[in-house]
Amino acid sequence: MFMSRQFGDQRVGSPDPGWISSLLGASAQSAAGLRVTPERALALTTLQACVSLIAESVAQLPCELYRRQGDTRERATDHPVYWLVHDTPNAWQTPIEYREQCQISAALRGSSFSFIERDGAGRPTALLPLDFNKVQVLRGSDNLPYYRIGSAEPVPMRMIHHVRWWTLNGYTGVSPVQLHCDTIGLALATQNHAAKVFANGTHLAGVLERPAVVGQQELKPLDPERVKQIKAAWKTEYAGVDNAMKVALLQDGMTFRPLSMTNEDAQLLDSRKLSALELAQIFKVPPHKVGLLERATNNNIEHQAIEFVIYCLLPWLRRHEQAMMRDLLLPGERADYYIEFNVGGLMRGDTASRYAAYAVGRQWGWLSVNDIRRLENLPPIPGGDIYLQPLNMGQAGAAQPPGAPPAATAVIHQILET
Repeated sequence: MFMSRQFGDQRVGSPDPGWISSLLGASAQSAAGLRVTPERALALTTLQACVSLIAESVAQLPCELYRRQGDTRERATDHPVYWLVHDTPNAWQTPIEYREQCQISAALRGSSFSFIERDGAGRPTALLPLDFNKVQVLRGSDNLPYYRIGSAEPVPMRMIHHVRWWTLNGYTGVSPVQLHCDTIGLALATQNHAAKVFANGTHLAGVLERPAVVGQQELKPLDPERVKQIKAAWKTEYAGVDNAMKVALLQDGMTFRPLSMTNEDAQLLDSRKLSALELAQIFKVPPHKVGLLERATNNNIEHQAIEFVIYCLLPWLRRHEQAMMRDLLLPGERADYYIEFNVGGLMRGDTASRYAAYAVGRQWGWLSVNDIRRLENLPPIPGGDIYLQPLNMGQAGAAQPPGAPPAATAVIHQILET
């Protein structure tokens, strides 16, 4: 009913006969023999951590519409798009829920789609998320994208908000899950194998060995009941935390041999670690962000966090920003308005480093008190827009202006003379 009401009366030019495959929703057969889908891939904890980390990071950042005012800017709170991207994307979702859903779809399938509701003047009033599996992207005779939702007639791009990952055809984003189905399939196969080993395999802490001959006497095999008694006595005497470090007394030439991890078990663990690292590489997420801490130290963890913002998060933010500017702003508005996520909080260093940088900027004259307070999300104060200038600095070769304090060399000579 909703689809027919929204799209049933739309008519567009005849699209090209072949609709563009987006390499998105269909499952793929991996070389490991498992069929990989986005939903199945989420069972891998590292992949799920990467997708949710990026989605939550994008969703939590403030997103605002700005109006250019010469060399400055101001929030365009009087524009309807401001409240759409900042507060109310639709009637039932909060901004963080909506952007999180869009980012998860884009990260798993390469694209996310939302229907744009518009008023009589053509301004957007709501963004309604669409089921990815029901959207087809077509190329029209004018080489513009058109979108078919279910079995309805295709609608033009002005009706769809489309965020895409990097693309090979210019119309649809490539699905990371399908692009790397072999890597993900291997990780799933390794995880399944490890689960079956623990379900069906036998893992012993050690064995009690009893020789067949002691001295010249041949020992008879113990009957099953005697074996049970020895095992029960051993467990009662030496098992558990309270019995740690006790001294065992073994009779009849018996010895205890602990069993260590086999080479096969060690290779299985190494394979799972390598798969986790490869999954993090797919999404350009620093390993320490998803719990892989082997190469992380207290000295480099802060810089790795900033690298995550610059090289992983910012490209996604730019895709969202520019897609919103293309789809939500009218062509005549794009010269005066722009949409931007505020990443200032994520780019901060620790308190000591920030304050040291502020001190340098304040003392050398390119930061005022109010500049610093704005960076710290604090309100301005009266008289805080004054910039300082060091007294011992001046243009090289310039004459001293009248009434200026003596240069540093002259001051030194005066001190020596007195």
